[in-house]
Amino acid sequence: MDTFSNSELRTLRSLNTPAKIQLYLDKIPYHLADTAWSPRLVLRHKTAHCLEGAIFAAAALRVNGYPPLILDLEAINDTDHVVAVFRQNGGWGAIASSNYPGCRYRAPIHRTLRELAISYFNDYFNKRRERTMRTYSRPVNLKRFDKKDWMTSENPIWYIAEHLVVIPHSQLLTAKMIKSLTRIDERSYLAGTLGRRSKPQA
Repeated sequence: MDTFSNSELRTLRSLNTPAKIQLYLDKIPYHLADTAWSPRLVLRHKTAHCLEGAIFAAAALRVNGYPPLILDLEAINDTDHVVAVFRQNGGWGAIASSNYPGCRYRAPIHRTLRELAISYFNDYFNKRRERTMRTYSRPVNLKRFDKKDWMTSENPIWYIAEHLVVIPHSQLLTAKMIKSLTRIDERSYLAGTLGRRSKPQA
């Protein structure tokens, strides 16, 4: 397994609480490119999208004594969302990058992973204003990818995203619940997309 440089480790060790890791991700711009950067490249370029942010957060958690865990939230008619998860005082919390302000940090107050996952439901919608989240995965410990140098690789780490696609996910809603869903209202849509970045028009 490759290791971080001393400079990289100083930065990661300074992010010594989940809240500080989230603040770091909140301060850097949301990454709109179709990439799969390692935490080293996120540190270098100072930008991250959802997958990269979750993997970066997992690496920072690991450096500070937590297991490097990520969890996948799966959606219909939308993109998946990946978060880093951690436990404190018996509760689950999450760290995340998102282009939507409501899909980022969760305080460690959730008794189960299902409870944590469902906390994202109302903030998880697409441009048609449909509530799109449907399932969540079990936590994945990224140490399983240590031989591939996932924390420091200069090459894309798409293999983590590919792994998330094939692992089991648990349903959050029944068929009847899904049929009863309404689209979010205008005020909630505007609040939930505040500050969203868009790719420049060609």
